[in-house]
Order: sequence, then structure tokens, then C-alpha cells
Amino acid sequence: MLLPALAVIGGLVLLVWSAERFVEGAAATSRRLGVSPLLIGMLVLGFGTSAPELMVSALAAGQGNPGLALGNAYGSNIANIGLILGLVALASPLSVHSGVIRRELPLLGGVTLLSALLMWGGVIGRMEGSLLLALLAAFILFSILQARRAGPDALAAETEESLAVKPMSLKAGLVWTLVGLLLLIVSSRILVWGAVAIAQGFGVSDLIIGLTVVAVGTSLPELAASVSALRRGEHDLVLGNVVGSNLFNTLGVVGLAAVIRPIEVGSEVLLRDWSLMAVMTALMVVFAMGWRGRPGRINRLEGAVLLTLFLGYMLFMVRLVVLSGSA
Repeated sequence: MLLPALAVIGGLVLLVWSAERFVEGAAATSRRLGVSPLLIGMLVLGFGTSAPELMVSALAAGQGNPGLALGNAYGSNIANIGLILGLVALASPLSVHSGVIRRELPLLGGVTLLSALLMWGGVIGRMEGSLLLALLAAFILFSILQARRAGPDALAAETEESLAVKPMSLKAGLVWTLVGLLLLIVSSRILVWGAVAIAQGFGVSDLIIGLTVVAVGTSLPELAASVSALRRGEHDLVLGNVVGSNLFNTLGVVGLAAVIRPIEVGSEVLLRDWSLMAVMTALMVVFAMGWRGRPGRINRLEGAVLLTLFLGYMLFMVRLVVLSGSA
């Protein structure tokens, strides 16, 4: 069990480092090629931080562990909202100014509801996976068109500031994008092997490991990006990263994994994991959109609510692992 544990730890460390290099390189390359800051903030940064989830889930599905793929995607969504937004809002209340994010939040809610319908039959097949990927492609096209027509937006301004912190030449951006991508693949293989071995050793499903250890680990790039943005006061970039990442996880990560290998979904996923993800998504939407005339803002109390839900869920999942190990 020592070697799989080391593989998970080492794989996660390399995964986080390579994901940061990949996102920085891709963002810098996009900027040098003339992509607008708004589009970089909407797609490159938001989706790029989900590259670990995509790699891990695709490899897990290809190796016959689709439960790990699904757990990684939904567990990461729960961690993004509860751990990342919860911690960040506790440190500093988040004000939401971006009209783009306000339009994406209801879309995330709709996509979350759709995912429940697709799981209702007990399996997410290749057809359902193709539908999710098609919706992702449509969203990307919509975002490109929207970015061309959009006027000044807080997300664009904050992305411009973020890119100015670590300027790169086109050559450097391309190199780091390629290096980050290659190391993402290597670290994902190491992590998946270790996670599956640990799941088998403890006698628990790969879904449980995906929802806990792997999900939190692959969410670390989002946490690092959010803390960095918070230090610069870029509140919309923090929320934009979480919303973009959760959209990509729900559509792209689950969709690709299901196309590679159909995912069997037990009733506990819908009742336990999806339900919590849906509740936390709804709370994030209500908090960030504003209500009763209050402007969009996630304050410390609301951040504490999100973090408490996440910690309660993690404790419950740890208890499941302990009970499985003692059975």
C-alpha cells in the first residue's frame, strides 16, 4: 500500500505543477495570438484548470475504471464550490461584477439538472456522452461569439491584469503549454494507478476514491489560481474559474469519459453525490446572482455554509471508507 500512496502523492504534486504551467502557457500563447482577454478568462483559464480532471478521467475510463472518472468530475465540482469558494469567501467576501459570469451561472444550474436526467436510467452511455460534448462545443461557440460582441466587462479587465503579472513570449508560451500537457499525461497515469490500487486495497469502489482523494487533488490548480487572483483583488476571476471549471467537468470530462466507456451509475450517486452538488450549485447561483435587491456577493457567512457542507461530505465519505475497510 506504500507504493500506491506515494504514487498518489507524487502524481498529485506533479499534476498540480504541470497544470499551472499548462494554463499559464496556454493563456500567454492565446494572448500573443490576439485572443481577447474576455475569451481567455471565459475559456482558457476556466477550462484550463480542469485539464487534470480531463486527463485523469479519460485515462481512468480507458483503463476500465469509469467510476473513478465520474467521481473525479462530480467530486471536483463539489470541492470547487465548497472548498475553494468557501475558503476564499471566508478570507475575503467576493463581489460579483461580471455580466458574463451572471449569464453563465444559470447555465451551470441547467447543465447540472440535465446531468441528473442523463443518469436516471442507471448508465451514462456513449450517446449521452456525445450529447454532453456537443453541448460543450455549442457553449464554446457561443462564448466566442459573445466575446466578439461584448463591451467592457470586469472579467476581461481582471484577466488582463492577471496576464500582465507573468508576461511570456509566444515561444515561451508554446513551450510551457507543450511541457505542461506532456507532464499532465504522465502524472495522470501515475495518479490513476495509485488511486485504483488504494481503492482495491481498502475494498472500496473507485467511485469513492474519485469523489474524495482524486477530486480534491485535481481541484488544487483551481485553488491555487483562486488564491492568486484573490491576492490581486480579482474577485470575478475567482468565480469565473470555478464556474468555468464546473461547466467543463460536467460537460467535457463526464462526456469524454462516457464516450470512451459507458459509465454505470448507482442510485447512491444521484441521491448522495449529485444531490449535494446540485444544492451547492444552487446556493452559489443564489449568492452570486444576488437576491431581494442585494447585489451579487458571496460573504463570509455564505462561504462558511459552503465550506461546512463540503467538510461534512468529506467526513461522511471517510466514514464510508473506514467502514468498508473494517468489514
